[in-house]
Amino acid sequence: MFTNSSEASVRTWRAEVIRQIEADFNRSADTHLIRVDLPRYPGITLYLKDESSHPTGSLKHRLARSLFLYALCNGWIGPDTCVIEASSGSTAVSEAYFARMLGLRFIAVVPAATAAPKLDAIRFHGGEIHAVEDPRTVYDVAYRLEAETGGHYLDQFTYAERATDWRGNNNIAESIFAQMEAEEHPIPSWIVCGAGTGGTSATIGRYIGYLRHATRLCVADPEKSVFHRHFHDRDVTSLPEGCASRIEGIGRPRVEPSFIPSVIDRMIAVNDDASIGAMRALSTRLGRRVGGSTGTNLVAVAALVEEMRERGEAGSIVTLLCDGGERYGCTYYDNAWLASHDVAWQPHERRFAGLFEGLT
Repeated sequence: MFTNSSEASVRTWRAEVIRQIEADFNRSADTHLIRVDLPRYPGITLYLKDESSHPTGSLKHRLARSLFLYALCNGWIGPDTCVIEASSGSTAVSEAYFARMLGLRFIAVVPAATAAPKLDAIRFHGGEIHAVEDPRTVYDVAYRLEAETGGHYLDQFTYAERATDWRGNNNIAESIFAQMEAEEHPIPSWIVCGAGTGGTSATIGRYIGYLRHATRLCVADPEKSVFHRHFHDRDVTSLPEGCASRIEGIGRPRVEPSFIPSVIDRMIAVNDDASIGAMRALSTRLGRRVGGSTGTNLVAVAALVEEMRERGEAGSIVTLLCDGGERYGCTYYDNAWLASHDVAWQPHERRFAGLFEGLT
């Protein structure tokens, strides 16, 4: 990719920017694990892994760091490389942050319907926006921009599952189990996450297997996503045109290369209305806003909690608070927007508020 005459200078540059990324990591504290008691469910405790406290405000900060390190160590990025990504927003926000740190141009290929605050955050970190009307075209457009600029397409949907060291080295699974060590039920009965690329579920599922834990992995997936369909029938690899979830960051119309169904124990399909209602209920409980994908996770958690109670089981469940709700003020927290999109969230908010009843 680079000329022989520039090999030494590129090697020096690469060593320096990897040092910068590692220094940034060392300056960042681990994300909190928030305990949420469930008085109606004695012996069962919920924990929220709060990924909104990353410097770029979401779970995708971990992925962006890993993708940049993976590309750098593979020799795919040099000092003049234009970096490109296809993203529904949060990954691109985090990647723009790292691109600016490294002094690189960054272009985010995003669906035109992406929430405006996410686009503002990408621009805040120096990224450029290339919006497409059809979300299914983001991949092809990213490849085209890679060719036109001579740059590098990070391709989170392919490399998410392999860019992160799933055996440990500060991944999210290692962090969860370390933080649970002193709890009443240190080995969770379930860990619940969503799937956008599939990288997080692959990392957690592999880590559970590697450490031989009894924990089971449940992936909460929007109803209008292909992942849960593929989990039950491997022949299903895509959705018909026009079938798309309103929950940004999770669920996909095609099975992404990073989605590894064999490491998942269970998938629960979640209605968008229920996701928004659960998101609203949890935001009230915490006293601060969370994003829609966190609501999707909570719907699955509620189902697992009910099943555990019916079986008389005690234990802990850990799920991810994927991002804050500040980026969704004009969508998920705008009642007029929800009404205009026929999202009937109110009954679900009341239902999921019951999960926390009895708290003072």
